Amino acid sequence: MTQPKAVLLDIEGTTSSIAFVADVLFPYAASQLARYVETHSEEVAPILAEVPGDDKIATLLDWIDEDRKATPLKTLQGLIWAQGYADGTLKGHVYPDTPEALRRWYTAGVAIYIYSSGSVAAQKLIFGHSIDGDLTPMLTGYFDTTTGPKREAESYGKIAVATGCNPEHILFVSDVQAEVDAARSAGLGALLIDRAGGPADIHSLAEIRL
Repeated sequence: MTQPKAVLLDIEGTTSSIAFVADVLFPYAASQLARYVETHSEEVAPILAEVPGDDKIATLLDWIDEDRKATPLKTLQGLIWAQGYADGTLKGHVYPDTPEALRRWYTAGVAIYIYSSGSVAAQKLIFGHSIDGDLTPMLTGYFDTTTGPKREAESYGKIAVATGCNPEHILFVSDVQAEVDAARSAGLGALLIDRAGGPADIHSLAEIRL
């Protein structure tokens, strides 16, 4: 593989625990949803306009239960989480090897990008209010589903163009094989990570030496 000039990281299962999103962030957003919509009606009106049905709250709660990758839901969740991070209720989970890897790559001059199904705003919150402090100064940029689905090669082509890097100079890391396959189809280097120790290319970000 060509020596990467940039690293593109998934979040859930890669930099951070899936359980944090499923067991902490989603329930928090669900518990605060109705109250947030009520107290920020003007701000959320354009978001709710993209949600089908008469009972918008019920639809959104169903989407949370389904883990639906719907942009209006992700946007609204990001706003709710921002409030939770700001008041100290929430702290973004990262694995111990994540900040170590970020510092190592950043020091080596490697550009670090995030690509997650969670909104860019939500991504910035996890890394900006992480249990290891503010990690955002080491991150060059962020991508979410507005760029395209994570299992489609075209999305990774768009990211390469946006970063100004040739695809072969970008290393993508994810815990989802279909995403790794899509990135490879677009010409990126890609590694499958399995933190539980199952069959994969790596089991920790500490294994990536650039």
